[in-house]
Amino acid sequence: MTGASAYEEQRRRIMEANQRKMDELRLHHLSAAVKEALPKPSPVRSPPSLPFVPPFRFRLVCLFCLTRLVSVVGVSQAKSVKRKRAPREDGEDAPVVVRRSGRVASNPDKPKYRYEDVYAVLEDRKKIRRGSRTSSTRKDLMNRVYASDAAREYATDKAEELQEKLGSDYPTFVKPMTQSHVTGGFWLGLPTQFCRKYLPKRDEFITLVDEVDDEIDTLYLALKRGLSAGWRKFSMDHELVDGDCLVFELIERTKFKVYIIRQRSYSKKLKA
Repeated sequence: MTGASAYEEQRRRIMEANQRKMDELRLHHLSAAVKEALPKPSPVRSPPSLPFVPPFRFRLVCLFCLTRLVSVVGVSQAKSVKRKRAPREDGEDAPVVVRRSGRVASNPDKPKYRYEDVYAVLEDRKKIRRGSRTSSTRKDLMNRVYASDAAREYATDKAEELQEKLGSDYPTFVKPMTQSHVTGGFWLGLPTQFCRKYLPKRDEFITLVDEVDDEIDTLYLALKRGLSAGWRKFSMDHELVDGDCLVFELIERTKFKVYIIRQRSYSKKLKA
């Protein structure tokens, strides 16, 4: 009990000391002045009260709104429905007139617009093309001639000798034939340096002239530096085979004089 009374006495003394300090600092007056200086809050306005609607009237209003909504939806659906076309007076078997432009309609020979009428003709053309291409390719592969190294070298040497005899009046180059040149693909690639220096920079037709002055036009592809369309005809007309060697002489800007050295001349030399 003595310890508890001592604690109470000390607590009382501290509270009295704090109260004297607050009185000396006039804290009570300062807090009252601050409360008076603060603006007073405006009173909160209550939301306006809605007019009272009896339950029976509320049901009538809801029913009226629902009726209007149903009527609007029905009108929109009726507008979206497509009208049925009335039957033609001339009957259902009457031909339908196809709309055409004035340029096509004025032609005396009117084109056919039915796919079935043209499909058979197209299929026949495809079969003819496929058959002719396949038969010619198979024929080329079956008639292939494989030259020996000796015969190939002999034809190349003879072509180089002919190139020296032609002189330097016109640009020339020697081209030995391989299987891709004379069978199958029929593509003749030309020397790159010769193409860059003498041949056109764009695709053009180049004429090939043989020893008897027969001319055949071939398509020169500048980007690929070779002869494409027309070279197959030249090769087949002159019966070129693997091992033959050709000398090309550029006599004009887009015209070659072509000299053919046959690889079979090597076998004739051996027999002689």
